[in-house]
Amino acid sequence: MTKQRRTFSAEFKREAAGLVLDQGYSHIEAARSLGVVESALRRWASQLQQERNGVMPQSKALTPEQQKIQELEARNTVLAAIGSKTYSISLDGSLSTPPVS
Repeated sequence: MTKQRRTFSAEFKREAAGLVLDQGYSHIEAARSLGVVESALRRWASQLQQERNGVMPQSKALTPEQQKIQELEARNTVLAAIGSKTYSISLDGSLSTPPVS
């Protein structure tokens, strides 16, 4: 029997880490009360602290500000890949190139 891996939203991680960073809970207390493993909570708290200090996370951002930065960087990457070519964007968001003449 395989154990299913749980996933948590960025909001849940941010609030869980806030218990440790802002409200003075120990990692063990907060992890037990939330039903998560301590190592995950330590990782989230560390990431949140780094994001608050302006460090860009390697994984999905927890803070809204860093999430927006990641979104904008992803858009910039797409725009850079497009370069000077002309594309059209359909209503469903897909890109298509114009016919070559």
